[in-house]
Amino acid sequence: MVQNVAPLVAELEPEDFHLLSGVEQGMRFSEWVQRSKIPKFSRLTVEEVDYRLDRCLDRGLLERKTIQYEGYKLQFEGYDALALHTFAERDTVTGFGSSLGVGKESDVYEVQSYRPMALKYHREGFTNFREVMKERDYTSDREHVSWLYTARKAAEREYERLEALYPDVSVPRPIDHNRHAIVMEKMEGVELSRAKLDDAQVVGVLDLVLAEVTEAYRQGFVHADMSEYNVFVDESGVTVFDWPQAVESDHENAAEFLARDVRNIVGYFARKYPAQVPDIDEESVVAVIEAGEFESVREHSD
Repeated sequence: MVQNVAPLVAELEPEDFHLLSGVEQGMRFSEWVQRSKIPKFSRLTVEEVDYRLDRCLDRGLLERKTIQYEGYKLQFEGYDALALHTFAERDTVTGFGSSLGVGKESDVYEVQSYRPMALKYHREGFTNFREVMKERDYTSDREHVSWLYTARKAAEREYERLEALYPDVSVPRPIDHNRHAIVMEKMEGVELSRAKLDDAQVVGVLDLVLAEVTEAYRQGFVHADMSEYNVFVDESGVTVFDWPQAVESDHENAAEFLARDVRNIVGYFARKYPAQVPDIDEESVVAVIEAGEFESVREHSD
């Protein structure tokens, strides 16, 4: 588990960030950055680099390894520190709060801005690098890809999707982006997987989720990872989140992904609320979503 770096950022000095940024630059060319090259990348003296390396190693921001040479690379904590420092300099983030959720591909924290927001650090490629390489098309055209690249591209991609979809689709409002991190509107409510819906609410909430899928398709995107873990429910409706893997509706696999999204979300409701959810013709639902004409699953049930 990656540690929360917010307390460490307050201890760091400008030269520490120069060092971390220098190692980041060096990792564009190789996984491990040769110690002798760090002064050039960081624009620090050799003596300053020596001092800063020890400080950052002690705080778990860097990792050292001796191969044919003495090399250094960022830990995710170091990358987090760089992103958080940039947000602070921009006044995007003025305070740091508690964890909102930890997953295999992201960590989310509450942060303070002009109002409470959510800061999402992407973790793609850190623990499941090979799987991400196979599944995400933003890595498929590169032979040499680091976890920094996959996480940064995932964040860039998600931020672009949120900007394109908001406010027509109920997604978190995007606020700012840097490296592998996104600041967005904090969602209210509870994750669909943990929600306990009344019998009278079940079909209505399912319709709301599929209506958002329809509007996203109308705006040119398929989520491609819809599940009960990517939807929040509150009194005002639903919010669909986690969009880094979303594809354009004209993508060669868009139809397959849309059908899977519908199957996943309809299947979840059918399993959890079998008495309230009728037998639904999923192919018919997919067809009306593609036509932009979805209204209710009741129109596609036996």
